[in-house]
Amino acid sequence: MMSVERLRIEKLGHRGEGVALLDEKRVFVPYALPGETVTAEVEGDHGRLVNILEASPQRIAPICPHFADCGGCAVQTLRADAYAQWKRGLVEKALLNAGLLLDVAPLIDAHGAGRRRVTFHARFDSGKTRVGFMAARSHRIVEIDCCPLLATELDGALGAARAVAAILAPRGKPLDIAVTATLGGLDMELRGAGPLTDAEIGALIAAAEAHDLARLTNHGRLVALRHAPQIAIGEARLTLPAGAFLQATQTGEDEIAALVCKATAKARIVADLFCGVGAFALRLAQHAKVDAYDSDGQAIAAMRAAAQAAQGLLPLEGIERDLFARPLSASELNGFDAVVFDPPRAGAPAQAAEIARSDIPIVVAVSCNAQSFARDAAILLKGGYVIREIAPLDQFRYAAHVEIVAVLERESRRKSTKRRLLG
Repeated sequence: MMSVERLRIEKLGHRGEGVALLDEKRVFVPYALPGETVTAEVEGDHGRLVNILEASPQRIAPICPHFADCGGCAVQTLRADAYAQWKRGLVEKALLNAGLLLDVAPLIDAHGAGRRRVTFHARFDSGKTRVGFMAARSHRIVEIDCCPLLATELDGALGAARAVAAILAPRGKPLDIAVTATLGGLDMELRGAGPLTDAEIGALIAAAEAHDLARLTNHGRLVALRHAPQIAIGEARLTLPAGAFLQATQTGEDEIAALVCKATAKARIVADLFCGVGAFALRLAQHAKVDAYDSDGQAIAAMRAAAQAAQGLLPLEGIERDLFARPLSASELNGFDAVVFDPPRAGAPAQAAEIARSDIPIVVAVSCNAQSFARDAAILLKGGYVIREIAPLDQFRYAAHVEIVAVLERESRRKSTKRRLLG
């Protein structure tokens, strides 16, 4: 049952929502800030902000007119210093919940020029085509004119997405339209359309030409190729597989890779686990021999081709292997001077357990999820590693996501540590 309540916001939650107490139960109010008194329509543990009775002194104006309607951003109205403390605190809180009290470095701003990849959603209703982002907690499409978080290289992405959606509108199927900025132009991948007719393919090829797309694919199948969709990784040039994963911003990738390379600078042979297209491996190969593992065969093939074409790299071997089903064992890992692992959001506890049983002197853990990072880090610490550094990075500005790079050493290599396990 819904009721209108007066609430005092105590803090920001891990999703960026204001948290208040009502009858000793937590209520989550999106877009409310700590210290504010608000009225909200409350149903269960969710509140919809109605009015701000007493605003926080840290409240600022949002940068986007779609904020609080579009669900892409959770926190735009919090002053920069408080925002950075909140983001850093997400990592600290996740570690505490895992029983760990660890020093976390100040937040690194990795937004740079903006996001280089974006996914638009297209929906078709009563003869109208809507293209944009999802509203918060809803499948409703918020149509946008632009997004201030996108890099300028994506300026033509929305127009191209609308043109493609209009062609496929008669199908009436929900579409996801992923666009990535590459050196050759915009790379677009369609998901949800299913098999295309010859007429649709012809129209899509014309749209790719009109909007100067580098490539257009549908569920990984090539529709149009006008320019090579390449990106730069260190000294290498890599042709992206359709729909390949990339860090959200170029600065984010550069900052993470710099921390990885610094931590492994003295290593002669490095294992790069969950390597993807080689964002780290192709850089690591400038100073070390690298064995890079991933279950995505297309990503491995693209990385190999880029390594072979690059000048001055040390041997880089790409190995297709499902590290969830077959994690590298401790005995396999013991031949490396350092290991880098960057699993998906769910983390990799089985692989972390094998690393914990190994003798590898340096481990660099990269993560996009504070909770799974904390769980995997606890496994490594129990196995005898100590934390040398935990660096949080913000490349998803205004969203409740934070990247993490942690450097760990075998305890025998370090006489002192700031780590304390909570009793």
